[in-house]
Amino acid sequence: MTDPRRRLVLASQSPARLGLLRQAGLAPDVIVSGVDEDAVSAPTPAELALALAEAKASVVAARPEVTRSGALVVGCDSVLDLDGQALGKPADGEEATARWKAMRGRAGTLQTGHCVYDTTTGHHCAALASTVVRFGEPTDEEIAAYVASGEPLHVAGAFTLDGRSAPFIEGIEGDHGNVIGISLPLLRKLLGELGVGITELWS
Repeated sequence: MTDPRRRLVLASQSPARLGLLRQAGLAPDVIVSGVDEDAVSAPTPAELALALAEAKASVVAARPEVTRSGALVVGCDSVLDLDGQALGKPADGEEATARWKAMRGRAGTLQTGHCVYDTTTGHHCAALASTVVRFGEPTDEEIAAYVASGEPLHVAGAFTLDGRSAPFIEGIEGDHGNVIGISLPLLRKLLGELGVGITELWS
């Protein structure tokens, strides 16, 4: 059986991902990868999300102090697929405003790449979780107020289910946690592929 005290590392600075993992009984250390997301490209939004997740996990897993500790490293990255275009965090308020005006009344697919590295074996596995998000129709005034809050500048797709934009989202089809930042059912499956039971990592 895997040592229950085995170190788990989250290769992400997302407080939402960390919060979901803690709610699920996990206590990961956070080590930010420093990967230049703009330098990573892929043909589709789904492939981009997966490539970014793998890049973040691999960079952190390769750090000597992480490898020495025999850690399991989890990397994630999310993008919104709207008409085949990959939308990450908006660069500024103007882009966030334009994004919301384009999204309202429509649906997009939130793609989150997941990658888990086992530094004791050198093995890793990765997969994608996809959730359809149906946007409501906030007014121009509501969009302006939301952008002024600053929240959309810090989240992929310029929205989140657990914040101020929640009233502007009509519904989803798929995993709720995936939209917030990490699919816990998918994480369980990936850990299982590496021979690790998620309950063994409960704090």
